[in-house]
Amino acid sequence: MELIVNKQKVFIATGGKEFNANKPALVMLHGAGMDHTVWSMQARYFAHHGFSVLNPDLPGHGRSDGPPPASIEEYMKWVLRLIVEVKAREIHLIGHSMGSLIALASSAELGEKMVKQALLGTLPHIQVHPNLLEAAQKNEHVAYETVVGWGVGSKAQIGGNRAPGAWVTGASMRLLEASKPGVLGNDLNACNSWKAGLETCSKVLCPTLLLLGSNDKMTPPKGTRAMSEILRASSTITLPDAGHMMMVEQPEQTLDALISFFEN
Repeated sequence: MELIVNKQKVFIATGGKEFNANKPALVMLHGAGMDHTVWSMQARYFAHHGFSVLNPDLPGHGRSDGPPPASIEEYMKWVLRLIVEVKAREIHLIGHSMGSLIALASSAELGEKMVKQALLGTLPHIQVHPNLLEAAQKNEHVAYETVVGWGVGSKAQIGGNRAPGAWVTGASMRLLEASKPGVLGNDLNACNSWKAGLETCSKVLCPTLLLLGSNDKMTPPKGTRAMSEILRASSTITLPDAGHMMMVEQPEQTLDALISFFEN
């Protein structure tokens, strides 16, 4: 569906079911330079199992108008505005990478309105190497190559996808290449600049799932230890052999972990 949020057109996938504000809302937030398609399998399941799904292309990404917000705080304010626009009441959030930071910040602001959140491929501070950040801001292709090289787990880079003909590495590259000029650089800078992760964790009231990949080189699992200690009610699941892009590398395993968290 399409909405107008902050006077900009926004495309939102709903998992094949019309959004119903009377059902629990599940907002799914993608990572830097990406779009809603990374959540396709998971969004469809939850839309057909009791949730109303909001899986947006964030501003400036995919089919949504831009420009993209320049900071995690601005992205968070946009998410809060989206929730108001659709009159959602029971709020659940899922965020990956940059989306996990946006989800975390949003949860802290929503307080008791939040039911649960899942943070995938996350860290309290997602630090970006200066060379990668510079290349992304200059729209150099090496930035896409670096993100894919580090972001896709070693096993997934070989191939062997459950869907015949599908290749996670190639699909991830095409997705980044399709992003609008400057978007990846903007997003990586937003991640690099946001250093309030641990402070924000202390403000979250709802249960949190930290869903991690054992082979994640971009946000190594050990970096979430402090988050798990500060969050009031957290659980951690680490997917064996999964890299940073776990929801497309291991969509079934990722979905199983999310189902066990959100449906219990």
